[in-house]
Amino acid sequence: QVQLVESGGGLVQPGGSLRLSCAPSGFTLGYYAIAWFRQAPGKGREGVSCMDISDGHTYYADSVKGRSTISRDNAKNTVDLQINSLKAEDTAVYYCAVRIVPYGSSWYEALEYDYWGQGTQVTVSS
Repeated sequence: QVQLVESGGGLVQPGGSLRLSCAPSGFTLGYYAIAWFRQAPGKGREGVSCMDISDGHTYYADSVKGRSTISRDNAKNTVDLQINSLKAEDTAVYYCAVRIVPYGSSWYEALEYDYWGQGTQVTVSS
């Protein structure tokens, strides 16, 4: 059974850091890209970062570029998203998603992804 499980969300003060983890399982044929999205109340789902599994290339939204890192932990079989210098506008539910087809045109488009996790809440507040 295909599953994506996110963890690491919580309440963080502005300026703090957070590390989110996504644990994919059941992808017997593998997958080609794994991404993090977020959705704030009343807003659409926004692509935050993506890792192309075939070549390791990474992508970031302008809103988090320079203060976030997506990485793969092979020992834990997770794909993690580290976000530093957190701001109130980073408050959202964060989802990881997987693309199982080889090619995509726009990593930040939610429609390109085939499987989604349940999400983890991140709240940035003092």
